[in-house]
Formats: sequence, C-alpha cells, structure tokens
Amino acid sequence: MSELVVDGRLWGKERGLPRRYPLICHLLDTAAVAGVLWDRVLTDAARARLAGALGLSEGQVRRLVSVWAGLHDVGKIIPAFQVMAREAYADLVSDVGYTHAVGVEKQRFDHDKATQWALSSLFEAWGYPGSRSVRRSAHHQVAQLLGGHHGCVHRALRSREGFVPELGGPGWEAQRVAHAEAVRRLVGAGPEDVVRGPLPAQVAVVVLGLVVVADWLASQEAVITPRIPVEGWVADDAGLAAHSSKAVAVAGGWVAEAGLGVAEWPVKAFGEQFSFAGANALQASVAEGLPGLVEGPGLLLVTAPTGEGKTEAALHAASVMGRVSGASGLFFALPTMATADAMHGRVAEFAELNVAGDRALTLLHSMAWLSEAYAERGGGEGAGELVSDVGSALVAGRWLRGAKRGLLAPLATGTIDQALAGVLPVRYNVLRLLGLSNKVLVVDEAHAYGPWMHSLLVRLLEWLGACGAPVVLLSATLSGRSASSLVDAYRRGCGFGEPSAVAPVYPGWLYVSGRSGVVSAPCAVSSGRARDIEVRAVSVSRDAPAGSEVGRGAAVVGELRPLVERGGCALVCCTTVAEAQETYRLLRREFPQLAAAEDGLLLLHSRFPAARRLEITQVCERAFGKPGVKGRRRPPVSVLVATQVVEQSLDLDFDVVISDLAPLAQLLQRAGRCMRHDRSGLTSEDGGRAGWVGVTPRLTVLEPVDSQGKVRAPERWGAVYPEALLRRTSGLLRQREGEPIAVPGDVQGLVDAVYAEDFCDRLEDSAERDLQERLDAEHLGAVLAEEALAASTMVNPPMKMVDLAELSREGALIDEALLTTRLGADSERAVCVFVQEGGAVTLDPEGVWPVPGWGRGGRVSVAQAREVMRQTVPMPGGWVRGRGVAQEVPVSWGRLAALRELCVLPMRRSGGGVWACMVGDRSISFTSEGLQVSR
Repeated sequence: MSELVVDGRLWGKERGLPRRYPLICHLLDTAAVAGVLWDRVLTDAARARLAGALGLSEGQVRRLVSVWAGLHDVGKIIPAFQVMAREAYADLVSDVGYTHAVGVEKQRFDHDKATQWALSSLFEAWGYPGSRSVRRSAHHQVAQLLGGHHGCVHRALRSREGFVPELGGPGWEAQRVAHAEAVRRLVGAGPEDVVRGPLPAQVAVVVLGLVVVADWLASQEAVITPRIPVEGWVADDAGLAAHSSKAVAVAGGWVAEAGLGVAEWPVKAFGEQFSFAGANALQASVAEGLPGLVEGPGLLLVTAPTGEGKTEAALHAASVMGRVSGASGLFFALPTMATADAMHGRVAEFAELNVAGDRALTLLHSMAWLSEAYAERGGGEGAGELVSDVGSALVAGRWLRGAKRGLLAPLATGTIDQALAGVLPVRYNVLRLLGLSNKVLVVDEAHAYGPWMHSLLVRLLEWLGACGAPVVLLSATLSGRSASSLVDAYRRGCGFGEPSAVAPVYPGWLYVSGRSGVVSAPCAVSSGRARDIEVRAVSVSRDAPAGSEVGRGAAVVGELRPLVERGGCALVCCTTVAEAQETYRLLRREFPQLAAAEDGLLLLHSRFPAARRLEITQVCERAFGKPGVKGRRRPPVSVLVATQVVEQSLDLDFDVVISDLAPLAQLLQRAGRCMRHDRSGLTSEDGGRAGWVGVTPRLTVLEPVDSQGKVRAPERWGAVYPEALLRRTSGLLRQREGEPIAVPGDVQGLVDAVYAEDFCDRLEDSAERDLQERLDAEHLGAVLAEEALAASTMVNPPMKMVDLAELSREGALIDEALLTTRLGADSERAVCVFVQEGGAVTLDPEGVWPVPGWGRGGRVSVAQAREVMRQTVPMPGGWVRGRGVAQEVPVSWGRLAALRELCVLPMRRSGGGVWACMVGDRSISFTSEGLQVSR
C-alpha cells in the first residue's frame, strides 16, 4: 500500500445497497453537491457576505466549502468503522500497512469524532493558522465543524489529543491524507485556498449546514446505486477523475430534485400583488415608505390591531426587503398550528402570483403531515431513501418533507418553535440556522410569547442580525419594553451594541437598518377600524360553590340570558379547559333550547382529538366567520364556549364577548372578536346582527374576588397568568370604569401602563400597594427564572461564541420531544383506544374503526398512522406521570417515529356509561366534551 495512492477498498456506504460503496466515491459526490449548493442555494448577497467575513474571494470560499464537505467522512478510515463490514475488513488487515493496537477495532469510536480528531493535524499541515487557544485555531475549528456533520459539534481537543490508538497506525493515517489530498486536487483547490483566521460563528453554522445537506443528498439510495463502480474498479488518478467529473455533471440534478433553490422577488407594487381593491392606510404607508429605507438587511416592526391587514403588509414588505437584501426565500412563523395551517394557503396564493424562481413551499409543525392540503402536494410515499452506515434505511418521502429539512425550502410557513429550535442545543440546529440565515423571517403575534419564548426570540434575532437575514415582526399589542428588546437584539447581531430608544406607535411601523443600526422615526397611521369598546367588569366570588348566585356560573348565565331570548351570537372565553367544560355543561342545563338548536351551543378547546377539534373549528368558521363567504350561515342565536385558542387562531365575529379576567393584552385580543366585521345592511337571515345589541362592541370581564372583594385568581387557574398582571389589569379597568377604550388610540398606552415600573407608586391604598409589590416581586421572580432557564439552555449569541462546541453545549443536547419552546404547554400527546365488550379495540367509542396494528404483530401504513394521529389529544405530562405498560404503544407503532412517543389510553366503559382509564391515581375520562381528569 502506497501512502500516496487512494485505497478503493475502504468503504463508506453499505446498508441498503447492492454492493459496498467506496468511501472516496462518497467523498467526491459530497464535494460536488456542496459546490452546487454554493451556486444555487446561496444568493449573490449570501456568497458575498461569507467571502467578506473570511477575507477571501468567492471562488476560494466555494473551493473550501467543497473540499470541507468532501472530507466530512474521513473519520471512517479507522478500524472501528471498517470492521463493520467483516469481509472487507479481513482483506484490509491482511495488508501489513493497516496495523493498529490490539483490540481498537472493538472500541466504540464514532467516525464523526474521528473526523475532527484526524483533520485537525491535517489542516495544520495544510497551512491553516493556529492560535494560543485550540478553540480559536482555524485548523481545529474547521475540523471541529466537520466533526459535527451528524448534528452534534464535539468539544475542542487539547494539545496533541488527536493522536489516539483508535485512529489506527501510520497506514490508516496515510490513507486519510491520501483521501484528503485527492479531494482537494479534484476540487481544484490549491495551497493558497486556506482560511486566514478564526471562523465567525455565523459563517460556521452556514458552512456546516451546507456540509450536512450535501452529505444527505449524496447519501440517497437513488443517487448511490447507479454510481457504484464495477467490480475491479481502481481508485487511480483516471478512475477518480472520471468519477468526480460525472458527480459534478449530475449533482445539479440531485439538488433540483430535492426542491432546493432560491426564490426571486419581482418588482411589483402593492396593488399588483393582491386581488382586493386598494390598500388601507397601514398597507399604503408601508408600501410608500419602506422602499426608501431598505438598503440591505434590516428589521421591520409593525404594530396594529387585528383585522388591519398586517399579513398583506408583511408579505409586501418581505418582497421589498428580500429583493434589496438578496434573500433566498421566506419563513412565515406563527404561534399555533391552527394559525400556521391557515397562513399556509395565504402564503401559497401570494407566492403563486408574486414569487419567481424556486418556490417549493413547506408547512412546518409537529402535525403538518396531517394537513390534507399539504399532504396532497407531497407525492408518493418512499420517494427517496437515505442510506445509513448501519441500521435500516430511513424512508423520507419527498426530500424536503424529511425530518429537520423543511426550513431549507425556499418558502415555508409554520410554528415559531421551528425557528426558535435553531438557538437551542438540539441535534442539527445548524440546519434551522442555515435555512433562516438568508430568508426573510416574518414573526406574527410577536406579543404572544412569555419570558421563555421571548428570550429565545431575542437570541434568534441576534443570530439573524449577524447572518444578514431580514426580519418582519408583527404585533397587535406589544409593549415598548418588549419592542426595544427585540429591536436591540437584531442590532447587536448586526454589530451595534448601544441600546436604542424604541417607542412604537399604534398603529404604525418602524424600520431598523442592519447596515447602519439606525432606527427610523416611527410612522403612525390612521386605522380603518377605529372604534370604542365598552368594557364592564363584573365581580364574581372565586370560592363560591356551584350554583351560587355570586359565582362565576351565575354571572355567565345572567349576561347571556338577554341574548338567548332576543337573538345574537356570543363568545364565552374561559381560562382553563376544565372551566370551559364546566361552563358548557352549565349552559346546556340552563338553556336547553340553545343546546337543542343546530350550532346553538358549541365548545372549543385543545383537549379534543385532532379530527374533532378540526370539525368544531370548521363549524365555528361557518357560524361566526366573515359574512359574504359561500357556505357560511350565521345562527340566529348561538354561544361558543372556548379557551384562549380563539385569541389568535380564528377570524370569528360575535355580538357579545364575555371573558375571564386576563392580562390586558389578551383581553384586547378577545375584544377584537366582538363586532369584528361590518354586518350593516344585512338581515338576520343573511348574517346581520340582532337589533338589540346596538353598534358598540362590548366586553364583559369576570373578575374573581375573595371574601374582602379583592381580585384574586382561583387556585384552579394555576400558573396560566401571573396574578400580578391580573391585578394590574383589573386596576386599570376600574380606573376607566364607564369610559370606553378607544381602539387603536388607547391601546399602546394601556399595554405599556400594565408593565409600568411606577405602577405601584400610583396606588393610594398602602395595603393594596404592599400586596401589589409582593405580587410584582413574585412575577418578576418567575420571569427571571424563565429567562435564566433560557440563558442556561440556549446557545450563545454569535458574537460571544468562542468554541463551536457551544452550538451543541459540548454534546449536552436536549431532546426536542422533551422540551417545548412554550413552557407550560401540553407536553404529552395521547390517543384514546376503546376496549369494546367483545374485546375488540377501536379508535372510536362506537366500535367502528379497529386500531391499526394493535397487538403484537402487523404493520402500520403511513395512511393508517395518519388516522391514528387524527385521534390524538395534547395534554399535560402530569396527567400520565404514573403511566405503566398499559399506556405503551403497540410494537408495530414503535416502528414509526410519529407514533413511537404517543401515550395510549385504553378506555373502558364504566357502570355509568362513561369511557375512562386509570393512570396512576388519576382517572382520565373521554366524553363529548373532550378529555377530563379527576383523582
């Protein structure tokens, strides 16, 4: 064996293939794909930014990225990897050149880590600069980066730690050098193509992301199988050159087939982009004023009430900002799956008319694969497979629909957690950062996140500022303090550390330049939906027994009685699912005529099976949606009892809104559902309003009070809302008693007043002031705890990242399934199965649909898995803390990732006819009102 000749016997891929694939072939394939990704997935602006950050020409960086991608699997040239193909390994060890310490082939030594350890010295020999600190040495940083191609960046090495027995003897090292030199030569890189200093973190994540994508594309079975060399193939100069040339020629097809590419933003005026006639004041202001401010990357903050057309303003702004900054696409991020599903169609319609180039559009959230509209566009099952080094092939379907790939599509809609996971130490977080690094990110409902998610958003904005990605933030009720923290985070990422003075106007917008850091003067606009809202607070006893005349139930019944008798539509918004179910049962008893009427009494919350919740949502949209839409019929009298799901997810319109006390921002969101649409001129049969309700929107707030008449949250509310904010909100409402709230005129001042630092100073009663100060301190402590948790969990900002291992917390990765980006969210997804009297187990109480794959045997198809997932229900993890074997999924479900983590609830009918299941010391029951729990 010559140390200058590549040994074609060293294999790189095997499982799922007719024959072993030589490692050098896979390396050359990956290098070729990386070059195409550089050309076709990065825009001119992105390539220029990367080259400028490294102080090299774009051609040099392209060659470097290709070489680096081609070296990602050099760590497979070690005994522990090659021994996994016993026959090939026996041939190797018979060669006296492949010596190694006794037993190292049996030692667990992952090839990604071996790549890092082996390449550090090789890059040093190639002239990559060093430093006193290994962590800041370019030769080690690049090696460390490539060692992270399996989604986890390993810790920095110490001293000469890279020389370990597991790497094999001199012959193994010689082959690693030979493979590396062959890749570099065939890519066309020379001794001058080296980095000149440490890698900026924002460059490292983009490069690593490109390497991972290139590896995945080159690892597809459909790519490898026709390229396996014939028997007797020799990895000499001619053989390698031929293989490399063919890879370069066909790699573009692999990238195109995957749906990767760059969206283009044609120049279009606002009026040309949308089918409706005329822009409103907000849209016209953005369309006229923004183009003169955009000179590259930047951040646009839009604050306006619901219904002011913020979505259209954001899409138009994205096209302007994307075109000027050279962005490659768009990700529209929303707070919930329901809002993401609804926005997906709107973005698709916009893209069809206003986006050119590559326009693959993905929907991103944990249940996206259940969306019929999305699934229908996906093509057949098993459209592509990844060949793993060991284990079974992974069925991926359409490439972009595979796990962790959706943000790589030019266009995407989804939940905000898909983006925020990029700054959490989860496996392959760099793919999310790569996907966002050159897109326009639109964040809707930016006010809707607690301290944990807000902290993650702040960190994400720091990264996007450093990457030069444009951002649009939309909010209906955003405090000035929150607005400042978001704007300054983006500015820090752009290199401007001094704080800014941000004073958002409502409604209106402001723009932050990523090049200069300058924050534009806020641009106020008039509102086409200006109106006064009558807010009336009603005290209800927090401890009153059921049926009490001073309790919450009696107040709800009293408020609704005129509507039930005279006609109209009402929303009752409850704090918890349990209260919504209780209120629904109460109204069913008190107003039997309402319960008997079609769509007369409805219940909507999160603990219905997914399919049932979708059905109810569609009924609500038909009953309470915008008038004039075909198929919608407004009931003459109807009441919807719901939880917070109606705040952002649905465009609904009611004559009366009753709500439990909530922080002011949430109350204003709920008030926005009252008389939301113009129904003047419509008869009651056509969806008009009952004459008695008048023309002024009314919000009734139920304030829980103790025996002394002081506002105090019921214990059953738990930690849904901080009591400090509830009392502050109550105080502001009491101060304005009898005075309507002008929307939008009063909104910004009221939202800021709730969070004002001198709030307590304005309280005259000393006891009240002392209590509020104590509650404020508790709330502040809770906020600081969430912020501290975020700070200790999320990755560092790019400007403070010294060791690239910080991207993965030095291997201390967190499981995405175990940590949601919305603290306190339902953390478990359960599926109820119903054990019938004859022993059959079904997905429905009626016993019609057998559970797919139930028992020990059988297989579950993707279509069957979809049906199972349609019956799942989110719920608190505490409900099933004592679960046992009975709650485990069947063996057949364990073969599918989507079903593997479900909690099974075997329901049996009790003597009273109720379906229930015991989990630990809890009884979980299933009724027409959704899941309920009791002890």
